Amino acid sequence: MPLYEHVFLARQDVTAQQVETMVETYKGVIEANGGKVEKIEMWGVKSLAYRIKKNRKAHFTLLNVDAPPAALAEMERQMQISEDVLRFMTVRVEELESEPSAMMQKRDRDDRKDRERGRRRDDEGFGGGGFGGDRDRGDRGDRGDRGDRPERSFGGEA
Repeated sequence: MPLYEHVFLARQDVTAQQVETMVETYKGVIEANGGKVEKIEMWGVKSLAYRIKKNRKAHFTLLNVDAPPAALAEMERQMQISEDVLRFMTVRVEELESEPSAMMQKRDRDDRKDRERGRRRDDEGFGGGGFGGDRDRGDRGDRGDRGDRPERSFGGEA
């Protein structure tokens, strides 16, 4: 059977649990028509490059599908009917990737960076960049009376 990568975008105001229900529904359609879904990846809510049906964000989901063309056509037909699906795209591929997609690898890298940043931030005080926090600045000494400084003129007459 042909192999496909199928990505669909669900509206941002749909909950993650509703997206999972939609995935199970579409998976059932594929399996009922003689195919199988090899892998499902929920990429989460991401910003769109432009508004689609008044939405600026959407839930992104990837399905790796091994199914006959008729099964895929039926799933796409049901997606067109659904008001919760903003867009979908199916691409035929030579082989399905078993490892996590680039989007999931990116998320793992971002999570790792956030954890490292959080650890550093805890070690170095607020922000770690020298903008206050719990860093001791030491004694600044006597600054004298500031009232005896000459007034500065900024343009105009002195």
